[in-house]
Amino acid sequence: MEKVIDISNLNKVYKNGRGIVDINLDIYCGEIFGFLGPNGAGKTTTMKIMTGLIKPDSGDVKILGYSILEDFEKAMANVGCIIETAESYQYLTAYENLKQFSRYYNEVDDKRIDEVLELTDIKRFKNEKTKKFSLGMKQRLGIAAAILSRPKVVILDEPFNGLDVEGMIQMRNIIKNLAREENTTFFISSHLIHDVELTCNKIGVLYGGKMLNVDSTKNILKNYASLENYFVSEVERNARV
Repeated sequence: MEKVIDISNLNKVYKNGRGIVDINLDIYCGEIFGFLGPNGAGKTTTMKIMTGLIKPDSGDVKILGYSILEDFEKAMANVGCIIETAESYQYLTAYENLKQFSRYYNEVDDKRIDEVLELTDIKRFKNEKTKKFSLGMKQRLGIAAAILSRPKVVILDEPFNGLDVEGMIQMRNIIKNLAREENTTFFISSHLIHDVELTCNKIGVLYGGKMLNVDSTKNILKNYASLENYFVSEVERNARV
C-alpha cells in the first residue's frame, strides 16, 4: 500500500505552552483517518502545518512523497482541504464560487462543477448567493470545493460542524464513497466521536498536544463497546501519567 501522508517528529509550541509535541503518523492510500481529540488538543495546529498555513518548530510532513517545507507546491498539488471554516464569496452563487475555484485547475469543467454540486446535494441551490446559506450548506459547498479537482488527499477540519443529522449521514457517505471508488485518502479532525466512529477506518487520539495512540477502528471496536469508551479510557490512562 502506498504511503500518502508521512508526519515525522512534528513539533510546534506556542508562547502559552500549548501546541503539539513529537507527532508521528503514517497514512496510506484510501484510508479515512480520524484525528480525534478535545478542543485545544492541537488538531488544527497539526492540520495548519500540513497545509502550509504555519511552519513547524521542527519535524516535517510529506504528502505523496513531497515535503511541505521543501517542495510545497508539489506536496499540495493533489490536496483538497478545509481548515477551520469553509469560506466562500458571499455575493456569488454556489456555482460562481466553484467556477472561481476551478480557475486554479486545468481539468475542471462545468460538468465537474455540476457533479460536485450533485454529490454534496446542493445542486438545487447552485444559483443562490451563499450569503443566504446556512452553516450546513456552507460546509457542503466547502466540501464541493475541496473535492473539485479530484484530489488524492482531502484534509478536513471538523467537516460535520453545523450539519443536521441528514447532512451528517450524507457527508459520511460522500467521504466513504470517494475513498472506496476513487481511492481518495481522507484526514479528518473532529471532536464528534460518533461521526468519526461511523466514518473513519483508522483513528488517532490527540490529547494535550501528544499522540496517544493510532489504531484501526475495527481493532478498537473489538476491545471497546464504542469509540467513546476507547477515547475516555485512553485519555484517563494518559492523564494519570
